[in-house]
Amino acid sequence: MYVIGTTDGEKLTGCVVNTVVQAASTPALVTVSVNHNNLTNECLKKRKLFSVSILSEAVDSGVIGTFGFHSGRDTDKFATVPHSLTKTGMPVLSTGICGWLECRVRDSFDLETHTVFIAEVIDAERFDGIPMTYSYYHRVIKGASPANAPTYVPQSTFVELPPAGVATSTSASVWVCDVCEYEYDGADGPFESLPDDWVCPICGVPKSQFSRK
Repeated sequence: MYVIGTTDGEKLTGCVVNTVVQAASTPALVTVSVNHNNLTNECLKKRKLFSVSILSEAVDSGVIGTFGFHSGRDTDKFATVPHSLTKTGMPVLSTGICGWLECRVRDSFDLETHTVFIAEVIDAERFDGIPMTYSYYHRVIKGASPANAPTYVPQSTFVELPPAGVATSTSASVWVCDVCEYEYDGADGPFESLPDDWVCPICGVPKSQFSRK
């Protein structure tokens, strides 16, 4: 899991992506896919520079909510997230990462819903930590894919089958966030007993925006 950081004029912005792929080694090239609807897409085409913050398993899940489920058009995503700037002014997360890349766009091509950017790595730094995989995000953080992600599939299309020999029950129900599809796991007690100021740990919306499934 990664946070792409760039600038919209003087404003810092960015988004979550789930895949950054090495395309070549000499020079070091990577590819990243960004939805047409994302402000980050427009900025990459204009600015031609971006950073890649490599998220670790220790990252605050709220970071994924901020960069994955809110638009940079109406949210200052870096306002409450600790960060630093690279030599070219690209924002990099200061905590919850195990490394970062600074990249310059060399080429791009548009697909039906996404633009694939090919970029040269011009600087990088590595830290300690375990990179957060997409599998870890789903299994442990229990987060869903943002609607603009290339891998997005509505959670309602999945059916989790029980182990062989285990009877199913139609009476069980769970509370799911209407915005990011986070499934409340009961860690803080029964959902109905949560305080009114409790918010989704992924996207930050109040409990009133959860539905029983």
